[in-house]
Amino acid sequence: MFAASNPDLFVAQVTIGGLALVALWRFIVWIRDAPRTPDPWDAEFEQKIQDPALPETCHHCSTPQPPGAWFCSHCGNAVGPYNNLMPYLHVFSEGEVLRNGVTGRFQNRWLIATGFFLMTLGVYPLFAPVYLLLLLSHLKRSHRNAAASGDEPLP
Repeated sequence: MFAASNPDLFVAQVTIGGLALVALWRFIVWIRDAPRTPDPWDAEFEQKIQDPALPETCHHCSTPQPPGAWFCSHCGNAVGPYNNLMPYLHVFSEGEVLRNGVTGRFQNRWLIATGFFLMTLGVYPLFAPVYLLLLLSHLKRSHRNAAASGDEPLP
């Protein structure tokens, strides 16, 4: 609340608020007027990608999928267009993410590991201790393998 008892503080608060609004407005204008970067591909590739006759592919194994498929027939991953919006199928997408944490390959970075940790606590708190034990052993193993192969371990 404004400090009405001291007029100097009131003027300072109004001035700071006005400067904050001006800075916000200048930031919005700066973003709006920023130069647009060109697409990384040419018009021919853009036209091919936007073609509705082009079949969808699995994000995991790149196998073409028939229309209306919910799961990849080759690797079993969830590939439907609305899987993350449908409660029953959403569980399979979450399971795929958590499974990648303990078995799959992902970049061993602290932010990704923190995401796995928070997702585990938020989605499946009952099984969190077991999953976190498996996740930590996978992180140690991947860190040890990176050190043994001479690769620089990811931070």
